[in-house]
Amino acid sequence: MVKVGIVGVGTVGVSVAQILKENADVISARAGRDIVVKSGVVKNLSKDRGVDITLTDNVDDILNDDEIEIVVELMGGVDEPYEVVTKALKSGKAVVTANKALLAYHRYELQELAKDIAFEYEASVAGGIPIINALRNGLSANHIESIMGIMNGTCNYMLTKMSNEGVAYDVILKEAQDLGYAEADPTFDVGGYDAAHKLLILASIAYGIDAKPEDILIEGIENISQDDIAFAKEFGYAIKLLGIAKKDGNEVELRVHAALVPQDEMIAKIDGVMNGISVVGDKVGETLYYGAGAGGDATASAVVANIVDIVRGGKSTPMLGFDRPMEAGTLTLKDSADIESKYYLRVNVSDKAGVLARITKIFEEHNISVQTMLQRPADGSSANLLISTHNAKESDIQAMIQTLQELDFVQSKPAMIRIV
Repeated sequence: MVKVGIVGVGTVGVSVAQILKENADVISARAGRDIVVKSGVVKNLSKDRGVDITLTDNVDDILNDDEIEIVVELMGGVDEPYEVVTKALKSGKAVVTANKALLAYHRYELQELAKDIAFEYEASVAGGIPIINALRNGLSANHIESIMGIMNGTCNYMLTKMSNEGVAYDVILKEAQDLGYAEADPTFDVGGYDAAHKLLILASIAYGIDAKPEDILIEGIENISQDDIAFAKEFGYAIKLLGIAKKDGNEVELRVHAALVPQDEMIAKIDGVMNGISVVGDKVGETLYYGAGAGGDATASAVVANIVDIVRGGKSTPMLGFDRPMEAGTLTLKDSADIESKYYLRVNVSDKAGVLARITKIFEEHNISVQTMLQRPADGSSANLLISTHNAKESDIQAMIQTLQELDFVQSKPAMIRIV
C-alpha cells in the first residue's frame, strides 16, 4: 500500500481524496498497488471539508511521516509551496503538484533538486488535458515548431459570451465571478498571468527556455469591446486569449495576449470554459489537445494520474524531459519588441475633417501598412476607426500608439489586438 499526504485540501485536494477512494478498484488495478490518503494539511481545522481523511494544520506532520511516500502540493502561491516541496524532496518523498505559479518561477531549481526523485506536475497546465505528458514523452522525437493555445477557461468563457450574446465586458466579468469562474480580484485570470505561467512551463519542456513571467509579453482581455468583436466577425475572426510559443531561427518568442484568430482554425472553435492547445512538431505536424482546463475533478484526475505513474515506478527523470541542453543550448528568448505580427487597432477620434488623413500619415511615418480601415460612429462627436495592418514589428506598433495618443483629436489610448 502506498500512502499519500495532501498539502492543501481545497476544491482539488478534496477531489483527489474522493477519486482515490471512489475509484480505488480501477486505480489499484492500473497502479498495481493500493493507494490511500493518510492525511491532509489545511489552514482551518474547523472548516468541514466533506472528505473522510485525517486533517492537520501542521505540514511537518506529513513531511516527517516516514509512511508517506508521495506528497501532493495543492496550496497555491509561490514561496511557501516552494519551501514545502523543497523539504519533501530533500526527505526523499515523491512530489505531485498542480501549482503553475510555483513552476513558473522555480521549475529549474526543482528539477535540479529532484534529480532521481519523481516529480510530476501534469495538472499545472490545462487541468485534465495531458499536455505535459504529450510534450515530454509523446512528442519527444520532434523539434517543436510552435505551441498555441487557450489556457485559461475564465477568459475563454467571457470572450465566448461577449461574442455570442453581445454581453459587455463588465457584465460578463460579474457573471463569471458569480459562477465561481473568476475570483473577487480577477486580475490573475483576465490579465493573462495565469496563462503566462502555463506557457512558461510548456516552453521549458519544448525549448529549454528559462524565462520568468516578467521576461515575456503578457496582456489580458480587459480592453476588449463589442466594437472589436464586431470587427472580428465582419472579417472572419474570433477573439481568443492565447498563449503562444514559437521558434524563429535560434530564438523563441513567448507571449500571452488576446488575438484575432481565423474562424476556420480549430482553436477559434473552442468555446466556453474549455481549453485547447495546438502543438506543431517538425515530424508529426499539428496535434490538438482539447478538454476541461479547470475544475476540481478535471484537475484532480491529472493529479491522480501522476500518482499512479509514480506508483508504477515511472519517474520524470529529468523533470522537464531533457538531460542535455535542448537544441544544443542555442535557443534564446526573443525580445518582445522584435516580435512581428499583423495588428488590429481601435482608435477613438473626434469626428471632424482631416482626421483620417492625419491618421493615415502617422501609419506611413511608422512604416506600417494598413490592410483595412472602417469607421463606426461612437457618439455624437466622435468615431471609432477600426484598422488592421499588414505584418509589422511590435516596437513600431507601440511607437505609433504612443504618437497617436498624444494627438489632441484622439480621445483615449488606442486599443490594439494582434492577429494570428
